Amino acid sequence: MGSVAVLFRLMPHGVDTDLKAVASGVEASVPGGVRIRGMQVKDVAFGIRSLLVSAVMDDAGGILESVECALAKVPGVESVEVMEEGLL
Repeated sequence: MGSVAVLFRLMPHGVDTDLKAVASGVEASVPGGVRIRGMQVKDVAFGIRSLLVSAVMDDAGGILESVECALAKVPGVESVEVMEEGLL
């Protein structure tokens, strides 16, 4: 079994959402075996910013969906999108 690198884009509920609090929630919410490699705030448009989350996980069936669901439950997150995915 190999490893997969995934880049997620988390969109906040609004422009006043504290992305530092969202980032803390991301660290606490990911399932075991998932390693967060980095996070970056990126401007989208009209004052809206997103949080890009880079993660590495095992290439096990269903793990990507479980991580995506866990990230969607973080307070302040409106939506989660997989931007990139690749085998390591």
